[in-house]
Amino acid sequence: MEQTLSSYKIFKTVAEEGSFLKAAEKLYISQPAISKSVKRLEDSLNVKIFVREARGVRLTNDGQMLYEHITAAFNSIDIAENKIKRKNSLGIGTLRIGTSATLCKYVLLPYLTDFVSNNPHIQVSIQCQSTADTISLLNNGKIDIGLVGITDENLVDNFHCINESHYVFVATKTYLDRLTERNISSTEEILSQGNIMLLDKQNVSRHHIERYFDENNIYPSNILEVNNMDLLIDFARISMGVACVIKEFVNDELTNGTFIEIPLKKPVASRKIGIATGKKSENEISIMKFIDMLK
Repeated sequence: MEQTLSSYKIFKTVAEEGSFLKAAEKLYISQPAISKSVKRLEDSLNVKIFVREARGVRLTNDGQMLYEHITAAFNSIDIAENKIKRKNSLGIGTLRIGTSATLCKYVLLPYLTDFVSNNPHIQVSIQCQSTADTISLLNNGKIDIGLVGITDENLVDNFHCINESHYVFVATKTYLDRLTERNISSTEEILSQGNIMLLDKQNVSRHHIERYFDENNIYPSNILEVNNMDLLIDFARISMGVACVIKEFVNDELTNGTFIEIPLKKPVASRKIGIATGKKSENEISIMKFIDMLK
């Protein structure tokens, strides 16, 4: 584009007013300035865009073509400005969240209920995958926020802790009675000889538990692996074995006696659960609204 937006605005105003004088009055600039701007535009296009008449000016054929395109362009600018104003006034935006299926169900959903209610015009998308994959997506700018459970905050650039998760081993009384019938009753015997149900090795939580086993010389002989914590809880509920789960997710079962917590000499180290943000995103306003809600 050879001319500035202001020169095209002057041209458009002259065309609509049919007069240099009226255009000057409408734009609050001098008539000579209007004339010079139109002359520069005609020189740059090497055509006449106005026919000068006694009572003013009228568009030439070339001028009419230019006017139609310029009018469409200015209308597009107006539409864009109005959309931006409407977007900001309504809080329209997008928020891409990544998390594990477990954290999505037990942690994210309660927050999402309030967030969506308070920000109905923000479109939320959720991707469920492992914590490691969530962090990778975050670092590559594929998501705006990651809800993760970590032991080392250095794994992510910005971390806002929500709470902590505590790992426990639980089983039903029915299953523990079966072990007792086999003379297996102490914690060491239960963890080494019982059917220990853990998340699979693709899960960060599994690595966390295996470190605990190594540090405390615990060597389970029977391990059942599943890929999500809901299955661990369900399998424990039907007395298939001892499940390693996050205590906060089974508080009701522990309270009503469905599960019994296996006492440990040394508790499993807790992990922090929180929101991680990565590279600067165009959805920064939506991100800050979500973080502010957590605070």
